[in-house]
Amino acid sequence: MFFHKVDNEISLKLAELEDAEELFQLTDGSRDHLRKWLPWLDFTKTVEDTRAFIQSSRNNFSRNKSLTTIILYRGDIVGTAGFNEMDLTNHSVKIGYWLGEDFQGKGIMTRVVEALTNYAWKELNMNRVEIRVAHGNKKSASIPKRLGFKEEGRIRSAEWLYDHYVDHIIFGLLAHE
Repeated sequence: MFFHKVDNEISLKLAELEDAEELFQLTDGSRDHLRKWLPWLDFTKTVEDTRAFIQSSRNNFSRNKSLTTIILYRGDIVGTAGFNEMDLTNHSVKIGYWLGEDFQGKGIMTRVVEALTNYAWKELNMNRVEIRVAHGNKKSASIPKRLGFKEEGRIRSAEWLYDHYVDHIIFGLLAHE
């Protein structure tokens, strides 16, 4: 089991199957908002889809491939964040995140990403933390910028979003920085 207290308002925990209903409701209620930048909304149409996602996430965690956590803000599920990829050989992780529409603008995700970055350094002994953001997603890109990540480049047509490709902007931070 994974549980990490970020501060007095925010905690991160490994998703459990019992969280599927609340997580699905958050996803469904933010569908239009999330769809602009996330490619998986059409694959998440039912609570069962969310249960399958949670089970897959737990399996990947048990194999040290990723760590997907639920963000708890004042006890409520408000989004997910974690290491979409964990490369233990090269001491590198890639952070991914999303937040329900009603919970933006409170500094939640900046605190979460900072906590995950510190966890990567201190607990996992990582050398590199990377965040990829779709070009044009200014809110998401502001987080790594605020936390001192360096913009390292752009991958053209990196992701298919329903009817078009988007470029990814890569942000990185090294342990010694």
